[in-house]
Amino acid sequence: MQPFDMTLVQCGARLRRSPFFEAEQRYGPLGYTVYNHTLFPIRYDDLEKEYWHLLNHVTLWDVAVERQVEITGPDAFRFTSMLTPRDLSTCAVGQGKYVLITSPKGGIVNDPVLLRLGENHFWLALADSDVLLYAMGLAAHAGMDVEIGEPDVSPLQIQGPKSKEVVSELFGEAVLDLRYYHFLETELDGIPVVVTRTGWTAEVGYELYLRDGSKGTELWERIMEAGRPHDIRPTGPSDIRRVEAGILNHGCDMTLANNPFEVGLERLVDLDKKEEFMGREALRRIHDQGVARKLVGVEIRSGEQLAFNDRHWPVSHDGAQVGRVTSALWSPRLEKNIGYAWLPADLARQGTELVVATAGGDAPAVVVPMPFVDPSKEIPKA
Repeated sequence: MQPFDMTLVQCGARLRRSPFFEAEQRYGPLGYTVYNHTLFPIRYDDLEKEYWHLLNHVTLWDVAVERQVEITGPDAFRFTSMLTPRDLSTCAVGQGKYVLITSPKGGIVNDPVLLRLGENHFWLALADSDVLLYAMGLAAHAGMDVEIGEPDVSPLQIQGPKSKEVVSELFGEAVLDLRYYHFLETELDGIPVVVTRTGWTAEVGYELYLRDGSKGTELWERIMEAGRPHDIRPTGPSDIRRVEAGILNHGCDMTLANNPFEVGLERLVDLDKKEEFMGREALRRIHDQGVARKLVGVEIRSGEQLAFNDRHWPVSHDGAQVGRVTSALWSPRLEKNIGYAWLPADLARQGTELVVATAGGDAPAVVVPMPFVDPSKEIPKA
């Protein structure tokens, strides 16, 4: 039986095209996925070649799939605080935070980057789930004076060690003063943008949030022009680099069924913060009782280089299935197969020996620390 030809999947006009879609066609994208109801380019070249280019040069990503939820109004701070267990009182105007949005039961609804544009003005740059509907539903019953919507805002990422040269060419030397997770509002040749010191790579990088979708092609080509002396190339997201960095992919590595303590994101939970938030009592109970399962780092010693898994792989211990691998792939830099696995808490300790049913057959594996590279995140802060 022949495998199903995925080119037969109909896209249609229902799926969104980003403001950069037309421009990126000139550079030959080799595939798309769908993320937040939007077409998302996954690669322009071999994935390992794109990885090494990110590490050594500079790359441009269309990440307009990070759809924004905008929250404004007199009660915007209080309402946004209700969405997340992270304490936003320490987030200044002009600063961003990586946050979790939690459900009443403590589950992870989403893990966006939050930007605070004003005392009562917030953007949430979303992973793949319908937070706009969740926020609108909560607002309908919160009794707060807020406006919630999806603004005309579309981000791009400029990532890699030469990203500083590119953004300084575009915006001047002053942009280099931006600290990690801070941003500025500015214009580029009349194109309104927000420039942030963030990215999904754990490399030095920036994101440009376009505030006028009609300028997508113009912005894309302006960036490519500034980046040509530095060998800029458009790429898809580097899953190799994000797994090395311990960055989780919502919907794959964690879902609404998981809580922050299971996935090692307890640093984003302030149970005693002043403002109320969804899931406080559930998260307090989970914190006190402990968790039954954990997401851990694993090294898979298969003897061959594993391609990025397209389904969860079963994990066994002493002959019994005990969990699953969510993301796994070959790290060219480490020369190892690495990934994440869900395991019972009593098997989550480092050194636990496992067997993973990979696409190529059973392979021995072991629990190891993560992140696999640069655990103190010195690289992106440089």
